[in-house]
Amino acid sequence: MLPNTMKTIEITEFGTPDVLQAGEREIPAPADNQVLVKVTTAGVNGPDIVQRRGHYPPPPGASDLLGLEVSGEVITIGSNVKAWSLGDKICALTNGGGYAEYVAINADHCLPIPQGVDEVDAAGLCETYFTVWSNFFFNRTVNKGDLFLVHGGTGGIGSTAIQLGAALGMRVFTTCGSAENCAFAEANGAERAINYKEEDFVEIVKEAGGANLILDIMGGDYIDRNIKAAAPDAHIVQLAFNKGSKVGANLMPLMLKRLTITGSTLRPRPPEFKAAVAADLLEKVWPLFAQEKLKTNTHKVFDFNEVQQAHELMEAKGHQGKILIRP
Repeated sequence: MLPNTMKTIEITEFGTPDVLQAGEREIPAPADNQVLVKVTTAGVNGPDIVQRRGHYPPPPGASDLLGLEVSGEVITIGSNVKAWSLGDKICALTNGGGYAEYVAINADHCLPIPQGVDEVDAAGLCETYFTVWSNFFFNRTVNKGDLFLVHGGTGGIGSTAIQLGAALGMRVFTTCGSAENCAFAEANGAERAINYKEEDFVEIVKEAGGANLILDIMGGDYIDRNIKAAAPDAHIVQLAFNKGSKVGANLMPLMLKRLTITGSTLRPRPPEFKAAVAADLLEKVWPLFAQEKLKTNTHKVFDFNEVQQAHELMEAKGHQGKILIRP
């Protein structure tokens, strides 16, 4: 029998990590197309940081609680849900609400925990895999041998992109801020990890023939440098702007090289789109875990009462892989 209330992590006001405090709410009732999941672990992601600061409001109808991915157990099933049974262990993309003991989730955004993956580690899969897959590989042709430049190769997004690119036969180059992080990225599948504090990624990538695909979370001066490093007909995808979004750049090479620059955020996308991505991941990506072509990268797991430290670590950008929290 379910209790009446659950423990949560609340944002008491917008600001630094100390605004995150323990709270208590009624357990949500799942809609007809949802399942109620008892949370084993939740992922900590960049959008959580931005929302905590007051710059990423949840979309209409979504929970105001942080937490965009979880792993856990299905304990209640909506009347229209056919794919899941009570007791199923899942990992899922949420629309918020993961920083709680229970969360209601669209059933089509849930996936089985991949074979060989621990239930705790599985909490760190969905936000990054949905993001990387939908932006770079979903409904796209991937050419083996293409050069994939991934900025921020040790974070959740970066380490996922490196693994996926390598598993699909791409040459993956990445940028990192230390020799230790470069070694981690290369052990994760990168052909070449570039220490951006000591080397110029533009020259290195150009010498290798130019990047056909670029994942950027930096912005700022990286935007102009990405254009310089890109091969003809390359696709550059902007997923964040850690160095700023207002920049000056020479766009003439955009025409001369026939480049495509796009950007996106995942959370506001329609539920049907996320469901299609989930189905594609289940078919094409999840089997790669059993084949040991993909693996989880968990940096550290915190308890809910340590959520402030988890956010501080996320902001310090010294982690290798995913940061998780658990009730």
